[in-house]
Order: sequence, then C-alpha cells, then structure tokens
Amino acid sequence: MSNSGHEGPGAAQSVQSVDRAVAILEILARDGEAGVTEVARELDVHKSTASRLLAALDRRELVTQDAARGRFRLGVGIVRLAGAASARLDVVQESRPVCRELAQQVGETVNLAILSGRDALYLDQAAGPAALSPHHWAGRRIPLHATSDGKVLLADLPEAELAACLTPPLARFTERTVTAVAEFPALLAEVRRRGFATAVDELEAGLTAIAAPVRDAEGTVIASVSASGPSFRIPAARIPALAAAVRHAADEVSRRLGWSPASRSASRSATRRRAEPTWPRPDERGSRAARW
Repeated sequence: MSNSGHEGPGAAQSVQSVDRAVAILEILARDGEAGVTEVARELDVHKSTASRLLAALDRRELVTQDAARGRFRLGVGIVRLAGAASARLDVVQESRPVCRELAQQVGETVNLAILSGRDALYLDQAAGPAALSPHHWAGRRIPLHATSDGKVLLADLPEAELAACLTPPLARFTERTVTAVAEFPALLAEVRRRGFATAVDELEAGLTAIAAPVRDAEGTVIASVSASGPSFRIPAARIPALAAAVRHAADEVSRRLGWSPASRSASRSATRRRAEPTWPRPDERGSRAARW
C-alpha cells in the first residue's frame, strides 16, 4: 500500500460502486421495488452496470429478485443488518443510565461490551469518581480469554463457537493470563454458577475487573457489564460486594430489555442442557479453590 496519500483510479471506481450500490438500496426503500431499467435510469448508468450492481447485492441477500416479474426489492440481509444495529442501539441506550449509576455507586470505571467475532467490543463507558485517569475502552476490541467481560460472553456460547473463540495459541499478556485451553471448561462453568467473572491482573498487571451478563427477553446473553479499577483498590476482600453491585446492574439492564428474574431458572436449565465441552479438563479442585 502506498503511503503517498494518492489513490489510483481503481480506488475511485470502488468508491463509486459503493455509492451506487447504496443508492440502489435507497431507491428500493423508497419505491418498494424496481427493475433493472428503472435503476439504470435513476443512476444514469448503462443497464449492464445496474445489473452487475444488483447481482452483487443479491449475492449478499441485500436485495431479492421476483423470478416471475424480474423486479427487485429489499432482501432479508437488510433485515439482519437493521436488527443487529437496532439491538446494539437498544442495549447502549438502556444500559447507559444504569452504568452511570453503577459507576457513581462503586467509584470505578464501568463498561458495556458485546461479542464481536473472536473479541469483545466495548460499546460504552462510564467513569466513577475514583477513576481519575480511566482507561478509555469504548470502541476498543479486547481478548475474550483475558478479561472478565470476555469470560462472561464465552460462558454462554455453544461448544462449537466456544472452541472457535479459544483456538490456541492464546496470547499471554501478564503472568496471570490463562492461556491453557483445557482450563476453560471448569473456569466458565464457575462463571455460570456464580453469575459473574473476574480478571485479576490478567490483561494488565495492576488491573482488576468484574463482569456480569446482560440478557435479552429470551434469556440469551447479548452483552456484559463490568466494573474495573486498580488492583490495589479492588482487593480480594472487596470483590464479593463489587460483584453483587455489578450483577444487580446487569440484571437491571436485562430487565429493561425484556428479561425478568423469573426467566433466570429457565436460563440456568438451558445452560445445564448445553452439551459439555469435550476438551480435556484440568483438576477442577484447583479451580474451585480460587473461589472468592
């Protein structure tokens, strides 16, 4: 890639194609449906160009063609994209006042995270009064295996997705980072049992975080709420009280998204019905000795 800052004609053509593709979606949103000739006329392009653009959108299911009439309308891919955007907006909007209140209550930095591919993605952040120089996590991707948010998000995944997210080698960030895949079945089972996850000096030395799951109306974990701060300010003795506050906040966000405490037992039953991972397991007694 050139560092000169000048783009070639190919880049300009790509941008023009994207612009035209978006224009097609806007036409179909406005008119409901349209044929190749109508699209070509509106875009002021040749019919072959309009046909290629529509074919590309059709492959992504962003448009669909009526086989009998040959006309195009918006496809199910648009619904998927809109649903994903709506869900993210909903969880941020509903969580923001709760996270701000939690940050004021515990004095630490509070974050909202979601699963994004094989990472956790922070969507929002609220700084408590004790967070004089908070880490600015919003918009950042972080590893799942070395964070409290990541462990909460991993704990609800089906076995196949979980294995994909924990494909070795797992990066080591500090001496405390868990990098042995075989340790995670017991670790995540403990997260589900307790209803929260911790990460003490695992991503950064001197940083401790506690996270709890946010559920949608069906009880599926769609996000996590965490509180984090310097390890000297969050010693082991403080973790139970901080975890209770984080869990309460996460439950409140879940309630605002349609989940109810009555759903908790159903969610736990579904978790118990989940197939146990087939990875090698370490001695669970070692993991249980680390309980708070």
